[in-house]
Amino acid sequence: MPCTAIVRFAVSRAGVDRAEIVKHLQGSVPKFRGMPGLIRKYYLLSDDGKTSGGAYLWETRAAAEAYYTPAWRASMKARFGAEPTVEYFESPVIVDNAIGAVSIAAE
Repeated sequence: MPCTAIVRFAVSRAGVDRAEIVKHLQGSVPKFRGMPGLIRKYYLLSDDGKTSGGAYLWETRAAAEAYYTPAWRASMKARFGAEPTVEYFESPVIVDNAIGAVSIAAE
């Protein structure tokens, strides 16, 4: 079953402004293009620029969990000054208006 992971982290390093965060997010795009198990990723940034993260649609929860390792968490903490949170959700129904499709996961 597809899995949506919502990742959030505080941008707590002093002197990091919105433009720098967006530049960093854009710079990470190549590592997600063609990533096995990842269907789609939305980069997130709060209005005040103090919280960032992503909404990831994975083929399975196992694919998601394989990505969010302790090493990944440590890397995020080193870059942004705060450990991220990750929430997992089953995604049994997906409406994709961009391609005009609805996906319903088999149980």
